[in-house]
Amino acid sequence: MPNPRIALIHAVHGAIAPVNDVFAREWREADRMNLLDDSLSVDRERAGALTPPFFPRFQELADYAVRQGAHGILFTCSAFGAAIGAVAERLAIPVLKPNEAMFEAALAGSQRIGMLATFEPSVASMEAEFRDLVSARGGSATIETVNVPEARIALNALDIARHDALLAAAAPRLAHCDCLLLAHFSTATALDAVRAVTRQPVLTAPGAAVNALKQRLAVAS
Repeated sequence: MPNPRIALIHAVHGAIAPVNDVFAREWREADRMNLLDDSLSVDRERAGALTPPFFPRFQELADYAVRQGAHGILFTCSAFGAAIGAVAERLAIPVLKPNEAMFEAALAGSQRIGMLATFEPSVASMEAEFRDLVSARGGSATIETVNVPEARIALNALDIARHDALLAAAAPRLAHCDCLLLAHFSTATALDAVRAVTRQPVLTAPGAAVNALKQRLAVAS
């Protein structure tokens, strides 16, 4: 498929650069389309749960992307799994949740998985998604999350250096795990800082997701 158009749908500004950086390295020929609704993360935090009004908002964003010729959609917002799943069930084109590819990659070689997060409202749904995947495989892998809310504050203040340093400082708390996951697309900026303080493999959501979507579209074509 020449120059496939990929819609990247974001709920925070901080997710945009990390995933576009991966595309620039790994899939230059893809035509990227970035859609941002930063009120989604604000409303999700206020709601305290993924309530029904979020579902049509995600459907509308996805429908717009399809009308503009998207061949695939990658959502970068990790707190909206069920709403993204509903979109994926309805559309014929590939639709990826933010973390499914990263979870798949982690489960390929690890049993005790640690995750560094910064956005508390997303953690329960991400862990549930992970456990569902393990259950579907008949496995026994476990996940343990360390949430670093101060890093999210730094990110919102555009202090990326402090964001990355705070995640690196928290990483040793998961030293007993087989691998580490940087939970959100926005946390991918901390990859080098976390790798510098740990011996475990460290996986990021955008890195795994871009490669997975590229493979799905290659198969479809």
